[in-house]
Amino acid sequence: MLHARSRAAAGRGPFDFTSAMWMLCDDITSRLDELLHVDMTRVAVSYAQTRSRALHGLQAKLTPMRFEHGALTTYRRGRMWTCQRLMLDGREMLYILTFYLPRFLDQPFHEKLVTILHELFHISPDFNGDIRRFQGRYHVHSHSQKDYDCEMGRLARKYLALGPPPELHEWLQDDFRTLHSRCGGVRGLQVPVPKLIPLQKSA
Repeated sequence: MLHARSRAAAGRGPFDFTSAMWMLCDDITSRLDELLHVDMTRVAVSYAQTRSRALHGLQAKLTPMRFEHGALTTYRRGRMWTCQRLMLDGREMLYILTFYLPRFLDQPFHEKLVTILHELFHISPDFNGDIRRFQGRYHVHSHSQKDYDCEMGRLARKYLALGPPPELHEWLQDDFRTLHSRCGGVRGLQVPVPKLIPLQKSA
């Protein structure tokens, strides 16, 4: 079983990144028809710290807690495997949504919103712990990464046009240092990468 941990920064009430991001994602998935299948009570929002402040590199990632079609096990390299489970507040999480700080927060506002949509859209329409799979060889981003990114940009504009409460997304206007300085720190949930567990020995 995975154990998440919260790390609070020193100061006068650090900004809770996990809580703010969870509430934003919950609002996004309740407003956009394309994401109504997402139940954020089964999605763990976490952060990981980058080694440098370079803007290039991984911004965020979605980790599915099930295999293809929501299966609890998979067969690889001649043996059966399962994945560690993650429980939060008495509920088993089906996905882990991780953002890399400070890199993610140092992006422009629109890019941050597109990144959030990008990761949420990876969640399977069946919400079964698996990712959304496209037909063909490029099953993660369809046949065109560019088209996928353009679609996420469209969804970001659509979301803002629906008039969500500004307080849910205004904090994305700040970069990491500004947010850290204004709030006296940044804290949030940290979840280790789930491990594959062998269930049987290879033949």
